[in-house]
Amino acid sequence: MTRQLRRRGETGLVGRKAPRGSLAWIAEIGHELSIALGLSAPILALTGVLEPIGALDEPGAHIAGLVFYAAGLVGVIVAQSAMGDSWRIGTDPAERTELVTNGPFELVRHPIYSALIVLYLGLALLVPSIVALAAPILFWLAAEGEVRLIEEPHLARMHGPAWSNYAARTGRFVPRIGRNEGAESGQ
Repeated sequence: MTRQLRRRGETGLVGRKAPRGSLAWIAEIGHELSIALGLSAPILALTGVLEPIGALDEPGAHIAGLVFYAAGLVGVIVAQSAMGDSWRIGTDPAERTELVTNGPFELVRHPIYSALIVLYLGLALLVPSIVALAAPILFWLAAEGEVRLIEEPHLARMHGPAWSNYAARTGRFVPRIGRNEGAESGQ
């Protein structure tokens, strides 16, 4: 956000656009709830409000959690940096941004979401509780809803065939998985 503010004079926070009660709005709420769960899980663990899940409350799981968390954090930073001036939170139908297909976007269409899922999984292994485990699941479901109902239709309108071709060859969150088959041939 600070890079956007320095370079473009705005933060990149576009805001919520989905109509209240719509599936897209529910996806946005799910995304916000998953963030709240992720933030509250360590606090609830530290205050003793939630007991850890015994099978995951082991040094090996905690080390794996730290690795996942760090990898997810680095992934978010790299993906946001690769987006440059096109980085946004939310969509604005009136605003046109460049279609980014290089760097981590060569592998997946939504590498920031992919990295955040890894980060949330790491958090769940660091502070293993039902709340921490719910966060990555809810985040993934909300991200699926947001990209399918809001972001990808917006990108398809904005970039037309360039988006269709990119979506046909690039996985949504995981390389080669979730490609929009048939888009390149116009089917």
